[in-house]
Amino acid sequence: MTAAPDALPPLSGLESARLEWHRVDGGDEAPHSTTFDDVYFSRHDGRAETEHVFIDANRLPERFARWQASRPFVIGETGFGTGLNMLCAWACFDAHAPMAARLHLVSTEKFPLRRDDLARALSAWPDLADRAACLVAQWPEAVAGVHRLWLDERVTLDLHLGDTIERLALLDGRVDAWFLDGFAPAKNPEMWRPELFETLAARSRPGATLATFTCAGVVKRGLAAAGFRWRKVPGIGRKREMLAGEIAEPAADRRRERTPWFSPQAPRRARHVAVIGAGLAGASTAAALARRGVRVTLIDREGPGSGGSGNAQGALYVKLAADTNPQSRVYLAGLLHSRRWLEAIDPARELWAPCGVLQLAMREKEQARQARFLARHTLPETVVRGVTADEASRLAGTPIAHGGLEYPQAGWVRPAALCARLAATPGVSFRQAEVVNMTPEENGWSLALAEGERLTADQVVVANATLANRFAQTARLPLQPVRGQVSRLALPRGAPELERVVCAGGYVSPALDGVLTYGASFVPRDTDTGIRDADHAANLAELTATLPAFVAALHEAGARLEPDHLEGRAAVRAASPDKSPYAGPVPDADAWQRDYATLAKDATRVPDTPGRHHVGLWISAAHGSRGLASAPLCAEMIASLICDEPLPLEQPLVDHLHPGRRLIRDLIQGK
Repeated sequence: MTAAPDALPPLSGLESARLEWHRVDGGDEAPHSTTFDDVYFSRHDGRAETEHVFIDANRLPERFARWQASRPFVIGETGFGTGLNMLCAWACFDAHAPMAARLHLVSTEKFPLRRDDLARALSAWPDLADRAACLVAQWPEAVAGVHRLWLDERVTLDLHLGDTIERLALLDGRVDAWFLDGFAPAKNPEMWRPELFETLAARSRPGATLATFTCAGVVKRGLAAAGFRWRKVPGIGRKREMLAGEIAEPAADRRRERTPWFSPQAPRRARHVAVIGAGLAGASTAAALARRGVRVTLIDREGPGSGGSGNAQGALYVKLAADTNPQSRVYLAGLLHSRRWLEAIDPARELWAPCGVLQLAMREKEQARQARFLARHTLPETVVRGVTADEASRLAGTPIAHGGLEYPQAGWVRPAALCARLAATPGVSFRQAEVVNMTPEENGWSLALAEGERLTADQVVVANATLANRFAQTARLPLQPVRGQVSRLALPRGAPELERVVCAGGYVSPALDGVLTYGASFVPRDTDTGIRDADHAANLAELTATLPAFVAALHEAGARLEPDHLEGRAAVRAASPDKSPYAGPVPDADAWQRDYATLAKDATRVPDTPGRHHVGLWISAAHGSRGLASAPLCAEMIASLICDEPLPLEQPLVDHLHPGRRLIRDLIQGK
């Protein structure tokens, strides 16, 4: 079967669909692709065609009505186009599925429509208007990768933007029903290749069905070769016949043959999950699970947002590498994910502001790095763009001597308030307590609390930052404490205001509630949380070096920036040795040491042994200073793993975040 690519392509934007609009019988306009010289849907009755070809031929009404599984029903599609197919599937699900059922939609698209074109195309069906508005409101930037949209409480859509075969090869998930859409094989032969059908089979669940409008010979041969049984069934309109089919026993997905340690756990019941740690990592995980109907006990020895996530204001930002690497991919995906996620949970923007972030290049080395990044990554300017010093000054609202990068999707967040909001999600019960150890039981875990009580749960997520490796099961995961202190200045009347978050050696945010927050100090291996005048002085020195004109204007307005006039907050964050988070199942380190001992002698001798894990034990930690861009995405990934759903990241990036990656690295290096 087709394996996932060894290396992901460079971070890039995608070309938008090129359209012409043709009026149908003097009525509604329909989009026509000029790239493929083909229609997106029938100009006569596109809705009826979708329901006949994809909804009815996959028997979705009856399958939805019978759906009793705790996991969602998953539909995969090979060409999102206008989204009509997926909106019709959503409507069918609402009409037929039990209230407890969930639907997960996965669709690929190489040439995404522009937002305005999408709204225009879907306006032809007034009864889909509310669903279309939800889709249009969350429509992502045209960046290659996975973009998760929450259509409602029961329906999730993952848009995999990029080449269909490549995207499906990278999909970490299995599908129950396929919509083989896309432009006709004669118009788009690049998609309808043997690799497509092999990948469809590898990503199918046993008994998965398919339907497609085309009866082309290349499609029939490809399906049969991949193990699908197809048959001709009556078509619709001028199309006399179409294809439907199924696959009884898909071939094994062999993507992890070279890295068997990353083999996923078999699903386990998750009626009740305990989450240890109520900072951003734990609170977002608790909320993600509760949204899926899982009962969650959120445990923290202090309270929601009391540790590294407890600042009143924090920056939502990323710093991407000049050359594409997995870490940059995770953080860019996380930034875009957090932006949609914040819009979904707080549309009134009480807890955040998408003001944008300026990342200044103050030294020649950083200027060269940023120039190399821009030359090698063709991302949309709505995601990141280079700006001159004059542009940076205009955007920030203060004179700036250096140019840099602007991230329009970034901004600032109230982390402490956000954690409190997440902890109050229906289905989440907060418990102030300290977990001192965990013991596996036959069907779950027993947690010993410091006051002597025990709490049981089906599964456990460890998310308590620097304390995350204090348990016997997580002790082998290296974590480094990093002290950080922010400075907070109450602004006098008439003080200058910033319009953007500005980052260089540190960061400064636009004032919130009359208080300017800047910093933060960065002191590895320091766990003291006392306020230090020296850190206030260092933060001021960094702010002055970055924005000297702004600091001068503060002084002129009467602001007192001496340490004894400042407030501050110090907290300890956790970092991993490679600066990427840990997110996923907790490995059984002793078993890995035995099972993969041969790697120390020859890294090419990979044992055919799936990685053993502590069943039902997960971790989300080591988010460092960029947790606002990583923790929500990692929370969604862990919740998807627990609930047996397709994942919101490509499989190589899921592996990059795996908590066992350092164990394997150390084995190979003989440590």
